[in-house]
Amino acid sequence: MTISIGRFAPSPSGPLHFGSLVAALGSYLDARASGGRWLVRIEDVDEPRTQAGAAETIFASLERCGFEWDGSVLRQSERKERYREVFEQLVASGAAYACGCTRKEIADSALAVDGARIYPGTCRNGLAPGREARAFRVRTQAGLVEFADRVQGRIAQDIERDVGDFVLLRADGYFAYQLAVVVDDADQGITDVVRGADLLDSTARQIHLQRLLGLSTPRYLHLPVAVNAQGEKLSKQTEARAAGPGSLPAAFEFLGHALPKELVDAPATQQLAWGIAHWDAERIPKTRAIAASSQEG
Repeated sequence: MTISIGRFAPSPSGPLHFGSLVAALGSYLDARASGGRWLVRIEDVDEPRTQAGAAETIFASLERCGFEWDGSVLRQSERKERYREVFEQLVASGAAYACGCTRKEIADSALAVDGARIYPGTCRNGLAPGREARAFRVRTQAGLVEFADRVQGRIAQDIERDVGDFVLLRADGYFAYQLAVVVDDADQGITDVVRGADLLDSTARQIHLQRLLGLSTPRYLHLPVAVNAQGEKLSKQTEARAAGPGSLPAAFEFLGHALPKELVDAPATQQLAWGIAHWDAERIPKTRAIAASSQEG
């Protein structure tokens, strides 16, 4: 029997807030309830957005909330050589190509599902004379990429139409999140990805890369995202407050697993033990976003 391996992979751009706590709790309970392993990964591939000391603050918050992870923490900022190895493999196979377009030059393209611009394929057949490579993109193809999300249901996306050829190596020299997360999940043997539904529209791109690289596709479970009264995802940018053990009962309730009254004020370790024993993904609200109350955020 294959042991399930889950992971919590925050970006170190600020402290652990309620939305991140929900993702940590959901991924932790899902892994532990099946007797699986739970890993922590710091997704700092976008180094300019990294806040000094944020990762250590997140670790401390997780420990105060009773979470225990397996093995050492993987940091994307330390894996550039590995990403380049896979990137060069994609370029050599013709699956990725150099792009000389600036943002301004594609600013009038249609909007993709994530708010970015759909790349029109300008450099697909080679750079125009006099143009230099600014970034590298992966070739997409027509047709649906489909997968069954354990909460959100059947998801289908035509990447070529809805996203276009997406970036693997950015103009500033940093590898893109889509490449890093696919390589990391494969190298860590992740079997179950449990994360926020804000990343649901990225999943088809990741499956496309997995197929190009001959990698297995994990199971996906996208939790509802915690949003504020304005419908904005809780984050550093929306001034979400730091979360601690006192936020755990609200996080359980957010995921459809309200704690028994006698456990609301119990130590975090007891709350987590109850959660592991009673975890049922079917109880998670089948929606992409839920408004969090002021005390939760």
